[in-house]
This record gives sequence, C-alpha cells and structure tokens, in this order.
Amino acid sequence: MFSVYKKGCLPVFSLLLALGAHAQHKQSISVWLTDPATAVYFQQQPEQYFAAKRDTAGKFYILINEAKQYQTIDGFGFTLTGGSAQHLMKMSKESRHVLLTELFGTEKNNIGTSYLRISIGASDLSDHAFSYDDIPEGQTDTGLVHFNLGPDKKDVIPILKEILAVNPKIKIMGSPWSPPVWMKNNKDFRGGNLLPEYYGVYARYFVKYILEMRKKGIRIDAVTVQNEPLHPGNNPSLQMLAPDQGNFVKNQLGPAFKKAGIDTKIIIYDHNADRPDYPISILNDPAAKKYIDGSAFHLYGGKIEALSEVHAAHPDRNLYFTEQWIGAPGSFAGDIPWHVENLVIGATRNWCRIVLEWNLASAPDYKPYTDRGGCSSCLGAITIDKNKVIRNPAYYIIAHASKWVRPGSVRIASNLPAGLPNVAFRRPDGKMVLIILNKANQKRSFTLQYKGKMVNMELNAGAVATYFW
Repeated sequence: MFSVYKKGCLPVFSLLLALGAHAQHKQSISVWLTDPATAVYFQQQPEQYFAAKRDTAGKFYILINEAKQYQTIDGFGFTLTGGSAQHLMKMSKESRHVLLTELFGTEKNNIGTSYLRISIGASDLSDHAFSYDDIPEGQTDTGLVHFNLGPDKKDVIPILKEILAVNPKIKIMGSPWSPPVWMKNNKDFRGGNLLPEYYGVYARYFVKYILEMRKKGIRIDAVTVQNEPLHPGNNPSLQMLAPDQGNFVKNQLGPAFKKAGIDTKIIIYDHNADRPDYPISILNDPAAKKYIDGSAFHLYGGKIEALSEVHAAHPDRNLYFTEQWIGAPGSFAGDIPWHVENLVIGATRNWCRIVLEWNLASAPDYKPYTDRGGCSSCLGAITIDKNKVIRNPAYYIIAHASKWVRPGSVRIASNLPAGLPNVAFRRPDGKMVLIILNKANQKRSFTLQYKGKMVNMELNAGAVATYFW
C-alpha cells in the first residue's frame, strides 16, 4: 500500500485536520472602522480572531449575552424627500443605478439600506408645498374626487420603483407634513389645525394614498399620523395635540383602515424625545391603542433615554426613530460620534426598531426647500452634483448598522464600560454584530468576550467600529 508517512512528519491529512481544527478554534471577526481623526471612513480592517484563553487587555470588558434578547430590528435608513428624488432623477440612468445599488444593495461593497421614510404630500424639503388634493380656494372635496399623487409621480415614485428593483424587501414609511389646506382652520399649509368635521375625510385620504401607492407597486409598511405635531412653524406643517391625535386615530383612522382591510401600521407622535407623555397619553386609551402599532421619535429635544419610559408604560407597543438632521456643512469628527452614540446605539438600546437619518440627498446649495419655514441648511447623507456624489457623515453613520444589522435581527445584551457605548445584535442567520464608539478623549483598549472566548481590541478617540462574526 502506498504510504504518505515519513519519519518525523505528520501525515498530510492529519496536517489538514490539525489546520482545520485550528481555524475552527480561532473564530474570525470582520472589522469595519470609521476614524475621522485619521480620515478613515467605513473601511474594512484586518480580521481579528477570538481565542479560548483569557486575554488581559485592561480593565474594559464588553460581554455579549445572546440569551438576553430585546426588540426585533426592521432596518436602518433615510428619508427620501422630494428634493432627494429630484437630485437622483437629474443623474444619468447609469450613474443613478450604480448609486442606488451601492445604497440599497446587500452584496459586496453596498451598504444595504433597508428602510425609507417618505412624505405624504410635500415636506419642507420639497420645492413647493402641496397635498394630494389641492383645489381652488373656497372649495372642498369631501369625496376626494380630485385626489392625485401629483408631483410625486415625476420623481419620488420613479425613484422608489428603481430602489425596489434593487431591494424588493425594503420597507417604506409615509408621514404627512400637512393635510390639504381646505381641511384646516387657517386655510394655509403652514400651521393651523385639522377641522373636526374633516377627520373622517382625512382618514379616507390616508386610505386612498395607501391604495394609490399600491397600484404603483409600492407597499406602505407604516404611516405616522403627523410629522412633528407640536411644531407648526414648518412649511408645510400642522399642529395636532395629543387628545386630537388620539381621537382621530380612535374614531376615524383606525376604523377606516379596518374597513378597507389595510394592514399598514399606524404610528403616533413622530416628534421629540422631550414629550414622552404625548404618546403615553394616547396609548392609555384602550380604544385608541388597539389600532396603534407604536410611537415614533426625533431628538431635537429631550434625551434618547426617554423612549424607554414609553416602552415601560406600554411594552406591547413598538418604538421607532424616524428623523435627525445634520446641519450643513457637517463635521465628520463631531456628527459621526454624536449620531452613532445617540441614534444607532442610543435609539436601539431604548427599544427602537428603526433608525433613520434626515435626509438621503442634497445639492451643493441645499435646495430645494419651501419658503416660510423650509430647511435651508439640511445636509443629505450624500451630496449630488450632476453625476458627482459626495458621501457625508449620515452615509457612514447608517452604513455602520445597515450593512450588517439586517432586518429581522434582534438586539441582544451587552454591558456598557465607561466611555465605550455599544450595542449588539443577533442576525437571522445566527451571526453577531457589535457596534461600538470610543467617546473617551484617548485611545482605549478593551476585551470583547463571547461564549467564553475573548479578543483584544482598541479604538482611537472618536472612532466607531462594527464587528461582525
């Protein structure tokens, strides 16, 4: 019989077995880093490896416990404003496809954006204020016979169709900035209140919107009742106090969805973390609560920890983080750490199922925006100048989560060493993700521990890393 044995040598297959056992023993960890101080932005680093022995990197340990699980994640993404869609439409078809694949694709070097928010009618980053039922002054349209998706048919809807071709599973949330002005007491897109006699008509307006978008091949996963209901200074905008929103959902919107057989989620509030009492007061009414999936938040006021107050009051309802802007011209060193700490880490550690940045795309001059209250300095995740694309802080903030924390992932337990905010997830395929920020003013070493195995890591001050294994 032919033999591979030689005196003093391992058999070949024994050597392969030994190497295989060694590879299994040393589980690899993919590392993606953003370090503004060294101009490194979401770049893959050399792989790290867990070891069975106890490492001694110092006093900072991050312990991952997948046995303790929290909320399921729906996705990470942006708001696709009318302005964002206009900028994308001005690109060549080829350049736009490459960009949309990078943003929404899940393979290779794409960042896997998995959730979008769009405006129902205009937002303040549209080129003018409009609704889907604008008629001459003094007239009404209670039958909604003039309902029309209007300007969105030129840009938002075509872009959404192209995005869905790249990622058919992306989820979409719709949020209104204002009803048609004939439904409001001030007959103006800016501010005012929804007249009670039009509550029923406005509920049917939502239904019609969802059905019309469905005809275009676009499923609306969720709607918020009103963007920033306590800020009537935007153009467009609407003031809607908590009792009014609760009554609208309980008596009109919820029943209208039920009658039409619509399964789109109804989400309340959609404003700052300084008023957790707003959604809690609505959810305290069982007749309204039965129609409500959860509450949405921004962070222009209050602290992100306030969201856990809403969860504690109503743990059977969901939480969503739907908007945070970055002011132009932006600061990689300032914006990335703050947003990662408060949104990617903070919002998810306080029960949010999504984290969205405002907004997807801007032009070099930050137009379009509405007059009398539009945002004139909102920096998009990307800046589009014809076919040229610049990636701004929000792009990297979302990429650190969206590429690896896929929809259906579950947040799992991890401790919080001083100066090292972090959040961990278990993906549907069983893989683990850890996102961590070093908010200390110096480089910090720490030891990551998972199932008794450990690995030493280090991050520069202000750096963010995603670890995937």
